Amino acid sequence: MGLCVWSPQTLLGSNMASYQRIMLAVDLTEESTHVAERALALAKAFDAELHVVHVIEPLSLAYGGDIPMDLSTVQEQIHEQAKSHLAEFANRLQVPDDRQYLIFGRPESEIQRVAESKEADVIVVGSHGRHGLALLLGSTANGVLHGANCDVVAVRVGEPEKPSEP
Repeated sequence: MGLCVWSPQTLLGSNMASYQRIMLAVDLTEESTHVAERALALAKAFDAELHVVHVIEPLSLAYGGDIPMDLSTVQEQIHEQAKSHLAEFANRLQVPDDRQYLIFGRPESEIQRVAESKEADVIVVGSHGRHGLALLLGSTANGVLHGANCDVVAVRVGEPEKPSEP
């Protein structure tokens, strides 16, 4: 079986509809830059709008609501820090403020919801390519893929570089 390589030019020349709105979902880690490069390439190839979303999972969800303390101050600090990081990240990509979204909730469902509300044609998200138990438990990319009403591009991140062969 041969290898099939798709370039933006191939996609543009095919019967595939062009992307007009691209939703880039980021976790604001270093890996987000690699995912953003792919989203930017798509946006450039299709002359599309690029939107950026970051979802903050509420601490009560992350810890099952079993913490017997008021987390509102901590949550507010997390929000302010994420707001600053998202603005800085999106500005480097030249994404205007009105296309930056900072949301509280479950990442999978909120990414889908924002993409749908903004009529995104494709969601670009990072994927760690988990296997076994991690795959059964699901990841954000997997959750987005299975619930999205549009195309999803999963960009592989977090794997060590393979040494080049001589």
